Amino acid sequence: MKQTVINPADWAAPKGYSNGVLVEGGSLLFVAGQVGWDRDCRIVSDDFAKQFAQALDNVLHIVESAGGQATSITRLLIFVIDKREYVAGLKEIGIAYRALMGRHYPAMTLVEVSALLEDSAKVEIEAMAVV
Repeated sequence: MKQTVINPADWAAPKGYSNGVLVEGGSLLFVAGQVGWDRDCRIVSDDFAKQFAQALDNVLHIVESAGGQATSITRLLIFVIDKREYVAGLKEIGIAYRALMGRHYPAMTLVEVSALLEDSAKVEIEAMAVV
């Protein structure tokens, strides 16, 4: 599989994401939204960054189960119930992100929503990957 990051030359460089990812070869994997719960469906913490790390780890576990790896992920859609809490935790979130994804930055969107289906969840991450 070949991936080419698409960031128009006449735009400012994005920070922590790519504007587009062009993929050739492989099969598409669509990963359902994952929240910060463990394999027994228990939310791991009330801490936003810990929930983020667990949700992203859950996404990666699914991608790896399909034969991929972190660099197979081409898009992340992140839903949060409080964007201020996300911004306040950026340092810890960044540490958790790099521990799981390295310096791989797929196309990403962050959306603030009024609620998630799991009442205790503060973040939900959906993904697309090519494996």
